[in-house]
Amino acid sequence: MVTGYSEDALIEQPAVALFASLGWETAGCYDETYGHSATLGRETRGDVVLVRQLLPALRRLNPGVSNGSLVLALEEMVRDRSAMSSVEANREVYRLLKDGHRVVLLSLEDGEEQVETVQYLDWQHPENNDFFLASQFWVTGEMYTRRCDLVGFVNGIPLVLIELKAIDKDLKNAYDDNLTDYKATIPQLFWYNQLVILSNGSESRVGTITAEWEHFGEWKRVASEDEAPLVSLETMIRGTCEKGRLLDLVENFVLFKEAPGGLVKVAAKNHQYLGVNAAFESLQELKTNQGRLGVFWHTQGAGKSFSMIFFAQKVLRRLPGVWTFVVVTDRKELDEQIYKNFVDTGATKRDESEIHATSAEHLRTLLAGNERYVFTLIQKFRTEHPGERHPLISDRSDIVVITDEAHRSQYDTFALNMRNALPNAAFIGFTGTPLMVGEEKTRQVFGDYVSVYNFRESVADRATVPLYYENRIPEMQLTNADLNDDMADVLEAAELDEDQEAKLEREFARQYYIITDDDRLETVARDIVSHFLGRGYQGKAMVVSIDKATAVRMYDKVRRYWAEELAHARAELAALGLATGMSGGGPSGAGLDERADLERRIAYLAGTDMAVVVSQSQNEGAELAKKGADIAPHRKRMNEQDLATKFKNADDPLRLVFVCAMWMTGFDVPSCSTIYLDKPMRNHTLMQTIARANRVFGDKENGLIVDYVGIFRNLEKALAIYGTGSGGRVEPGDSPVAAKAKLVEELRKALSAVTDFCGAAGFEPETIRRAPAGFQKIALLDAAVDAILATDDSKREFLGLGNRALLLFRAILPDPAANELAGECALFAVLVKKIRSLTPQADISAVEQQVMRLLEESIVAQGYAVEPGSSIVDLSEIDFDALRAKLTAKQKHVEAEKLRGAINSKLAQMVRLNRARLDYQQKFEELIAEYNTGALNIEELFTRLVDFAQSLTAEEQRATREELTEEELALFDILMKPSVDLSDAEIKQVKRVAHELLATLKEKKLVIDWRKKQQARAGVKLCIREFLGGLPAAFTAALRAEKLELAFQHFYDSYYGDGKSVYARGA
Repeated sequence: MVTGYSEDALIEQPAVALFASLGWETAGCYDETYGHSATLGRETRGDVVLVRQLLPALRRLNPGVSNGSLVLALEEMVRDRSAMSSVEANREVYRLLKDGHRVVLLSLEDGEEQVETVQYLDWQHPENNDFFLASQFWVTGEMYTRRCDLVGFVNGIPLVLIELKAIDKDLKNAYDDNLTDYKATIPQLFWYNQLVILSNGSESRVGTITAEWEHFGEWKRVASEDEAPLVSLETMIRGTCEKGRLLDLVENFVLFKEAPGGLVKVAAKNHQYLGVNAAFESLQELKTNQGRLGVFWHTQGAGKSFSMIFFAQKVLRRLPGVWTFVVVTDRKELDEQIYKNFVDTGATKRDESEIHATSAEHLRTLLAGNERYVFTLIQKFRTEHPGERHPLISDRSDIVVITDEAHRSQYDTFALNMRNALPNAAFIGFTGTPLMVGEEKTRQVFGDYVSVYNFRESVADRATVPLYYENRIPEMQLTNADLNDDMADVLEAAELDEDQEAKLEREFARQYYIITDDDRLETVARDIVSHFLGRGYQGKAMVVSIDKATAVRMYDKVRRYWAEELAHARAELAALGLATGMSGGGPSGAGLDERADLERRIAYLAGTDMAVVVSQSQNEGAELAKKGADIAPHRKRMNEQDLATKFKNADDPLRLVFVCAMWMTGFDVPSCSTIYLDKPMRNHTLMQTIARANRVFGDKENGLIVDYVGIFRNLEKALAIYGTGSGGRVEPGDSPVAAKAKLVEELRKALSAVTDFCGAAGFEPETIRRAPAGFQKIALLDAAVDAILATDDSKREFLGLGNRALLLFRAILPDPAANELAGECALFAVLVKKIRSLTPQADISAVEQQVMRLLEESIVAQGYAVEPGSSIVDLSEIDFDALRAKLTAKQKHVEAEKLRGAINSKLAQMVRLNRARLDYQQKFEELIAEYNTGALNIEELFTRLVDFAQSLTAEEQRATREELTEEELALFDILMKPSVDLSDAEIKQVKRVAHELLATLKEKKLVIDWRKKQQARAGVKLCIREFLGGLPAAFTAALRAEKLELAFQHFYDSYYGDGKSVYARGA
């Protein structure tokens, strides 16, 4: 057998060797022993902290601390936290790791309290810690036992989990199948975990215990942004697990954020880690850069607000001094959002009123008080008279001014004032959009870029999704195709005050009239409803209007067309019911599908909520009424409801909001996928607005900008200000948004790739599509599936190509091209579904279900049908002769796939009941590996699978032959394997011991929570020892001691107490 391409040989062992080269001790733990002669000092597999490493480390790192305090610190680290959620337990442990355990001792002499703080890690000196990597590390949870590929311990604490997959496996399986299962079955491992790494060798991702798959990120660079990006497991390990970097990541780049759905753990992505460290180094060079730390440009949606906190957190912890961070924004809404981020992540617990500077004088007071964080608006640096020098506020040199979106015009106005007010402070500007050509004042205050993470890099890393635009310009439109720059200047302001609105109407009367013309708005509103309902990905959406009055009017019009759609759908449903009644029978299959579709559409239409979100102004009721807009009900709702939280909640029915300036910056709604742009915009405001749709969320493929005013008719001009001359590494083709036509082009390429694959596999999709509905088409489909299943590689390749095409099809909806391409997509959707249905554990993801619904009409029209997959598990019921007969037919790969799936499911059940059957698992994996390497053809594979299945059936019946129950057989195998030379009478004696020991433990010892109580565990072990004394003489004292540990571990792994075990029905 070819073994060089196995997961172990190709990935795991090189990874272990790399850890060893980085100074980690390593050990293979597949055959780890427990108890008295434990390999790692663990009493049971349920222990995940290596006390034998931790206690000496505590003594070494805490000289002078009493032994009693060390023992208490040890007990605090290993104590049971099962009553807490995993993330709450993780936060508690993280605080212990970071700050140590505080022990209060009472002096016996004078009764005085003495405080000792015990540190678990030496953050400053990595070499003072013990780094140990365990491979094939067994862990037992409440009900299940799992084997982790690699676990990294620092001073005996499991900080790193690495789950590996074979190079030919989809990496997402490591998340879906392994990590998700581990979090449910062995949660105690995740109380301590700081990094989770998933890899198949070629692809690697890292995340936290709460991160969804889409938030696991690649690590492409080790030490600098200037390195060429490289996706590899080696880069991942060197970048995150080199001793100093691992401690830096854990100490300074971890946050716990209070979110609406609960506590979330956040760790820095690669670009945040490198960028923040570059800023940190810049702060250490104040004399050289004269306090200009630089501009930190990380694309909108790439975690800029977290980077601010990481930066401040590291400075406060690592640099001596009493640092104060002054966080400056130019908008109240953004100021509140940033403050909330600092509070939600625990960076500050101070009330906003205590640390929000309301004036220059208030700022002076706060800075005199050595606050860690102060928040203020740039307008507070205004002087009474233009050109007047701003008075000194503080001459402290340990102040860092952090500005958000530092390039905006107001920063240019007040930049010098900030410098004069805080002459010795350091300044760093965070921005989500690059500097424009000519923004020299920004450079004068902050310096050049200290970190760049541009649009292209962000999309490539999946830190954000790509943005596409489509022009849907009504016939009545501005005559000036480039828009009037002066009008865009006026609209650049975040909110128009009354004077600005008057100026807009006065100076741009014709353009304003066209944009707000009632007939034009009717056309746009009708199109918004049609487009919104026709989308493939049903994310949330924002309608951006030119002003408040137009936002309200647009809301009213969209609501009216929405109601018409609902009424039409209800009428269709009623007509369908009437037609069915007149036919004198129940609805057909197609009729049932049509009814279900209509009911789904009606439920969606009736359940969708919409809202207007605009800022408040004086006399707004009267002023907006003049323009035909009634703001009162909307203002009432804005005041009474938390619309922001509702819109951010992906499950809340508030799906469409109408805005004109609010929620454009500092407002993240990951589920928002569409921006309907009906307002002239440019520059940073345009970039920030469209970035509302670029957040990563679930299976969102991209964001879409629907342009009703022609902003993107000349994309190059709209983005010219971000040219390479700005020094931001934005090269041609790196713009943040592309025409939707490119997305359609990607779909065509994806469909072409699937078609090419099919041709190479021996069938033509077009032949299947053109075949008449009926038996001929079914036969062609079955033959196609069989061809795809020729090898695991071909199956994986087809599923990857097919799923990619189906996701892109959903992304382009609604689009005229969808009608043209639906036929091809429908065929590939059916083939994907048929292949998924062949394995017992197959299920169709929500994405596939949505795509199938979208393509349903095409599928029905072309006569495709997918039978549910068989779910054979009882191998004894398989007619192998009949299977062999089928193998001679055309679909030999299909039949082999079904048998393989049945074996895989049955084998998993059998191994769980009796771990002595692990050799069967190994043989099965070797058999499949032989086939995948070409050592076996399909006929040989099938023959071997049949033989293997029959051997499994025989093994399953062995308990009956031995006159034992399945439970007794598992214990009997522990005692007898490896084989002990015994007579028949002695074998019966072993069976009796197994029977009586099991009965006694179940009746008297395996009580509720016995595994969590030291005394109960000791009682179980003592009982086992006593019964093993009744084994035949061939069991020496040494052998009995070995069997004692194995039997105890078996009971620990398989019996949960109170009658619950892996053998209980339904377990």
